[in-house]
Amino acid sequence: MSEQTTQSQRKVVVAGAGMAGVQTAVALREQGFTGPVTLIGAEPHQPYDRPPLSKAVLLGKAEGSAFDVDFEALGIELRLGCEVLGVRPADHELDTEAGPVPYDVLVLATGAEPIRLPGTEGVPGVHLLRTLDDAERLRPVLARQHDIVVVGAGWIGAEFATAAREAGCAVTVVEAADRPLAGALPAEVAAPMTRWYADSGAVLRTHARVERVEPGAVLLDDGSRLPAGAVVVGIGARPATAWLAGSGIELGAHGEVVADDHLRTSVPDVYAVGDCASFPSGRYGDRLLVHHWDNALQGPRTVAANILGETTAVYDPVPYFWSEQFGRFVQYAGHHAAADTTLWRGDPSGPAWTVCWLRDDRLVALLAVGRPRDLAQGRRLIEAGTPMNPELLADPARPMKAAVA
Repeated sequence: MSEQTTQSQRKVVVAGAGMAGVQTAVALREQGFTGPVTLIGAEPHQPYDRPPLSKAVLLGKAEGSAFDVDFEALGIELRLGCEVLGVRPADHELDTEAGPVPYDVLVLATGAEPIRLPGTEGVPGVHLLRTLDDAERLRPVLARQHDIVVVGAGWIGAEFATAAREAGCAVTVVEAADRPLAGALPAEVAAPMTRWYADSGAVLRTHARVERVEPGAVLLDDGSRLPAGAVVVGIGARPATAWLAGSGIELGAHGEVVADDHLRTSVPDVYAVGDCASFPSGRYGDRLLVHHWDNALQGPRTVAANILGETTAVYDPVPYFWSEQFGRFVQYAGHHAAADTTLWRGDPSGPAWTVCWLRDDRLVALLAVGRPRDLAQGRRLIEAGTPMNPELLADPARPMKAAVA
């Protein structure tokens, strides 16, 4: 048997049937892989996309968000409603609820799981928003126009609060930090977003810690009691990797799989992609853990190319995500941690503005609110590493691509 035949007949098993897992299976076929591909998902549903869950699905404008992929036609075997339990790399076997699954190449794409609010297990009316079932449970809550308390003013909290206000619910958002998006954005950038809550009719309580949740109410540590027909918790997510304990696969400080720049793990024949994995960025000189849709879309192409082995593909994207909240379209590209200059385009009290982060006059990140053209041009400028003229860049009337040095 020739090496090429051996390569093409290797059995690839993908653990996780979200965006990253599905796209890995699809990319293998698109790039010419002809061997067996098995996609294993813990949920019983046909694989689906998550962003619509906090928007159309939640508001009853869509029944679901299944991927438009003909798995049968692509020759991809689906095993749904099957939880993965562990990996034995020495045996090249994945342990699942339905028994061991042998693999030649394994791709870890189990994503992230929401962090639960301590003390709320078993309390009625407390919800997370991560899965299709979560959205289905929340849909009638919005329809009944309950008083809703959202714990956490991050991306998911803001998106849920937006949908709840659109449904006519009274909404209070409680945030332990001094501002929304405290973990994601610098204080001066998050500050203008604070007003968006009041503008939409939602109440934002910062410096507010939850003491406990009881049926019908949330009690804060300052003694205040908030009526709550439902409580939605959005305090972050962590990589879904507890099942890898004892496997010998290296995990990082946040529990994520530590992948290299080819998205390979620390053990042979195992790759990791999407929310469950971090990777080293040559562009930013930092290890990135990106919990966003675009990373789960882009990374699989690198994994597929490396499994096929015809080229050695390096993964070094410009991270990108977007959020729709309170009538605004918010987009972010890049990684601003190492920036030395912050520059504004437009008035942050207005409907459309952009923040640019530069390092040595090169754009490294930007946040665009209602300025999609800035985002599109800025993303290309980041990728190219083009030197910018800060004075020209600060003029919101000038296209970003015309503000080069």
